[in-house]
Amino acid sequence: MTSRRTWTVWSVGLLAYIVAVLHRTSLGVSGVDAAERLDVGASAVGSLAVLQLLVYAAMQVPVGVLLDRFGPRRLLTVGAAVMAVGQLVMALAGDVPTAAAARALVGVGDAMTFVSVLRLVAVWFPSRRVPVMTQVTGLTGQLGQVASAVPFLAVLSTAGWGVAFAGTAVLGAVVAVTTALVVRDAPPGDPAQREARPAASVVDDVRSAWRHPGTRLGLWSHFVTQFPGLTFALLWGYPFLVSGEGVSPAAASALLSTTVVVGVVVGPALGVLVQRHPLRRSWLVLGVVATSASTWTVVLAWPGRAPLWLLVALVASLAVTGPGSMIGFDFARTFNPVNRLGTATGIVNVGGFTATLVTIFAIGLVLDLRGVGAVGADLGDWRLAMSTQYAVWAVGVTGVLVSRRRVRARMATHGVVVPPIRDAVARNRAARRRRR
Repeated sequence: MTSRRTWTVWSVGLLAYIVAVLHRTSLGVSGVDAAERLDVGASAVGSLAVLQLLVYAAMQVPVGVLLDRFGPRRLLTVGAAVMAVGQLVMALAGDVPTAAAARALVGVGDAMTFVSVLRLVAVWFPSRRVPVMTQVTGLTGQLGQVASAVPFLAVLSTAGWGVAFAGTAVLGAVVAVTTALVVRDAPPGDPAQREARPAASVVDDVRSAWRHPGTRLGLWSHFVTQFPGLTFALLWGYPFLVSGEGVSPAAASALLSTTVVVGVVVGPALGVLVQRHPLRRSWLVLGVVATSASTWTVVLAWPGRAPLWLLVALVASLAVTGPGSMIGFDFARTFNPVNRLGTATGIVNVGGFTATLVTIFAIGLVLDLRGVGAVGADLGDWRLAMSTQYAVWAVGVTGVLVSRRRVRARMATHGVVVPPIRDAVARNRAARRRRR
């Protein structure tokens, strides 16, 4: 039975993640105000978001190493404090360089948060519950996006830029203090979950984590699942729906909001499937890819603008990609010892954000080469631009298949043979017949 202390530690870690998502998405909902305050165009505001994402992705492996060395409590505390400073700088920013420094600080602190909460989940909960709790953590953390879209935006509209961002800075400082006081790296009586190792061993830790094909399988799984949904939500989804498919702004916002509803259902269900079928996790990954890719194919091939029901199906399929990407972290957890779990998790987390950055850039490049902007692009422009995703899917699926073959070869040397899925299905049917 999970103790009350476990739930308390997890709840505070989850609160830190929710507030981190609030910090991360606060710029997105204040884009118009940012353009006016900084006296720049929309592209310059967009570059601040890309910078934040670049910093986040670049910090993943260093943060993973630090997590193995210092533990989640310290990283969560420092991450919350750094983001609070970043938001305070943003509250005072009046030019692009200052705003860029602020978003870089937010990216650094944000990079420390999610992987640290995942470490808490892996250490504090029984292993059989970790897949489901990982999904619940990722899903609940998105309440931070709701917080940025509702209360933060309300304060921004009524009290102004400085008060809104300074308020989030105060909230971040409170989270930092609470984390330092409540969170502990491991349950009482457990052996230490981190080692005070010399700095010279850091390279060996990274190399060992990377060399294990299970870590690479996690990276490619995260790479190929996360990017379609994140690309759509971060930048290109809204303009595609409005200028490409002719959807009204209100309807586009409503469509994007349905991802939360779908995630509530899909996330825990995927966690249960991972828990019950650990040898078939890669098939779940490929199923998520097939769902999003096939739905995009129907939308892009549809003669003329897609009907509303098909766009709802598209957004729903993209909502599955976030929970699907969490399977990558489960590969890192099960194929690496605890002392290098942070490093392995950081490596996996690089995958999806790298794919997202490549896809965002590729779509924008195609639109630029066609001489149109996101607003002026017609449906033909969008179809060509969005088709760049197939190249990223091809790379990711290849990575999953190659790394899966190496994982299974390594498992076979330890006596664990994964039978073909058709044999497993046949055995399950035979077992059901015998029970009857």
